[in-house]
Amino acid sequence: MSDPVNSTILLLDIEKFSDRDDVEQAYLRRMLFDLTDRALLAAGIEMTLRQRADRGDSVMELIDSNASSTTLLRTLLGFVPAELRAMNRTASSSAQMRLRGVVASGYVAVDGSGGWVGSDLNHACRLLDAEVLRDALRERSGAFALCVSETVYRGVVRHNHPGVPADEFQAVTVDSKNGPLSAWLHGRVPGDGSTVGEQPRHEPSGTTQASTGSPTPRAGFDVGGTTVNGGVFGGRNDGIGGGTFHGDVHFGGGRGDRG
Repeated sequence: MSDPVNSTILLLDIEKFSDRDDVEQAYLRRMLFDLTDRALLAAGIEMTLRQRADRGDSVMELIDSNASSTTLLRTLLGFVPAELRAMNRTASSSAQMRLRGVVASGYVAVDGSGGWVGSDLNHACRLLDAEVLRDALRERSGAFALCVSETVYRGVVRHNHPGVPADEFQAVTVDSKNGPLSAWLHGRVPGDGSTVGEQPRHEPSGTTQASTGSPTPRAGFDVGGTTVNGGVFGGRNDGIGGGTFHGDVHFGGGRGDRG
């Protein structure tokens, strides 16, 4: 097994993937890979700074720790929701894509079979599967819900960098078989009556929600001095395509979570 290397961990998962037929699933996978490639390029993260694992209905990226996590978060909060709005506006209801996302960090090693191994990675996967994140996306009119680990919050978010407003994140606790995990959810926590972040799907009358910003035109988006036009970038599925995590998390042959 290789020595563990500190990485930023990005996970993106398609909501209700298993409800679609094979043709729709294949289309959504292409759209997910394309959106991920364009978002990471917008954040200034080249192919040489990332590795990918395909989980069927979701994608995992291990990103070099030298890449800017602040710019990545800024892109996820601005570019990704705008792109999803543009994509879904012209798609049929069965082909629309809504995503859960997690950004975490920690040490990851590669075992003899090419699998990714690390407790920090396992924790990130559990955040992605957390009911609070699923419920947050389910209640929102928008198509994206993001959660960050405690480490990412303390290292990046709480410093309130431009484009990453700390007051739009709320603390949540995620239950897991290894005990509770602390994390931070962007926007409204389901059921708490908060008006932070994005509006719920069924907003009570008389309640006003804070805007997270105007949509970014598809023609171009600037992040950290890098301008990305609306075309398709990448298209490759580089990185590691399979393997096994410790902690009952598996990649490769299975399609992964279908939630």
